[in-house]
Amino acid sequence: MTITEVSHKYDLTADTLRYYERVGLLPSVQRGSNGHRDFNEEDCRWVHFIKCMRGAGVPVEVLIEYVRLFQQGDATKDTRKQLLIQERERMAQRIAAMEQTLQRLDYKIDRYEERVVPKERQLLWGEEPLNRNH
Repeated sequence: MTITEVSHKYDLTADTLRYYERVGLLPSVQRGSNGHRDFNEEDCRWVHFIKCMRGAGVPVEVLIEYVRLFQQGDATKDTRKQLLIQERERMAQRIAAMEQTLQRLDYKIDRYEERVVPKERQLLWGEEPLNRNH
């Protein structure tokens, strides 16, 4: 596949794909006789993996380290697993924080008419809230 085809398939820019290859995140993609990148199935699986991990917030630096270790073979499988475990823990912490924020938003939405609107009116127009129990 050409870089254009891969960029369309995975909704990434060609520049992003070139960057991933340049920093070692995407193992070297073979070139055709014309010098253009020729992505094979394995390359596409890496692009899919990278996109999934980046979409989940895994830093590029962690993925670069993972790919570097992967290229060293089975001797690094425990270290690679540890990287993934650490990222999972970070992700779980981010999710917990987001769930707290979601609960706070749900609370505000549920009480919007009775609590938020009167306070907004007071701020905007100096009106006294109907319920002074805050």
